[in-house]
Amino acid sequence: MSINRRRMRAASVIAGIGIVAVLAAGCARGGGTPNSTEGGGGEASPGITDDSITLGITTPLSGPTAGPGTCTVAGITAYFGARNAEGGIEFGDGQTRTVEIEALDDEYDPQKAKANYDQLKGSVFAMTSGLGTPTNRAWREAAIADEVPQVLIQTGDPIFSNQEESPWQLGFVPIYQNEGEAFGELLASSSEDHKVAILSQNDDYGEGYVEGFMSAIEGSDNIEVVKELTYEATDTSVDAQLTELAGSGADVFFNAMSITPLVISSLQKSQELGWLPSWFLPSNTSSPTAILEPGGAAAFPGVYTVAFAQSAAAPTFAESEEGAAFLEQLNEYANYPDVPAFPHCVWSYQIGATLEQVFGEMTEPTRENFMEALRGISGFTAPLMLEGSSVDTTEDGQPAVSTVQVQKYNGKGYAPSETWGE
Repeated sequence: MSINRRRMRAASVIAGIGIVAVLAAGCARGGGTPNSTEGGGGEASPGITDDSITLGITTPLSGPTAGPGTCTVAGITAYFGARNAEGGIEFGDGQTRTVEIEALDDEYDPQKAKANYDQLKGSVFAMTSGLGTPTNRAWREAAIADEVPQVLIQTGDPIFSNQEESPWQLGFVPIYQNEGEAFGELLASSSEDHKVAILSQNDDYGEGYVEGFMSAIEGSDNIEVVKELTYEATDTSVDAQLTELAGSGADVFFNAMSITPLVISSLQKSQELGWLPSWFLPSNTSSPTAILEPGGAAAFPGVYTVAFAQSAAAPTFAESEEGAAFLEQLNEYANYPDVPAFPHCVWSYQIGATLEQVFGEMTEPTRENFMEALRGISGFTAPLMLEGSSVDTTEDGQPAVSTVQVQKYNGKGYAPSETWGE
């Protein structure tokens, strides 16, 4: 049984997957805080009945970020599709419920993301899994005011993990500072001298990566940042920045970029200029098949990224029990027959598993009780996690997953890299 297919209508078909949206009417419920039951004393919040719970997603399903955006829906759809087929999820209040998904396309446009939220907030219990810092920020304050959970979203913006500033929110993936710091620590461990050039997105996304990196190399005598430039997320080319950075003589390029086509063109432009430094790429724009191969990344001495989840594109992935189950469910319940090129499919599958843990701790069908349960998950190893990573929602200021491993591209996929140059 798929996720309430009879109530769904097609919203977008991208990369072989049909993404669906249920457009239902409803009224948002106000009152209370995440730690209270005022305004109902356990009365059910919108989007939940004794038989089902409905989750909303606004994410890019078209445009330049459609590849990863589609995956933010596919993985969670596959996870709950399989659980629904088994009879549903057992909640802590004793009820067994199926999970329905309502997904809308925001094209990575903040205004469209806010409009999607306004459309969904009355009919869904919680918003989850959607991709993007500017798009999630666009309706963050509205979600707080409406007391609608905006949780386990796919942005590394640390503001979503600050309980005081965002009491109704929590990120899923490591914050940008975590990723930048991990790479900086690896580089700082090198016994050689390095010159670093930086190109970052001119927003909180890029600033977070650079902040983490700079904090990790502070005091390192062997590392010098020789050039630092930015670009806008709306830019269609960064050739001018690449040309200027190539003249810096840097042997390491820290590229905090979120736009898939720009990463590919940057790899190609760097080769055209004859500038072949080692690269760092964020986890969400480091896909071997979708980015590195078309960009010709094998030409560089090293391309590094960070990860907390297994890669579905890895040669041995489908041979494992968990990997085979994931790919089968992705095909059967999300109409996604291909091996995902982006990690977001695995991430959203893990989000589904994490939500199941939360549902099992809920003793009341309310958003307040949901948030209480969400803040109590610790030491949970979600499916397809790398060894050493786990879900922990109890630490204020950190997302659900905060541990990462630095990995190096080997021409086909990534392998752990504990020492610079490995």
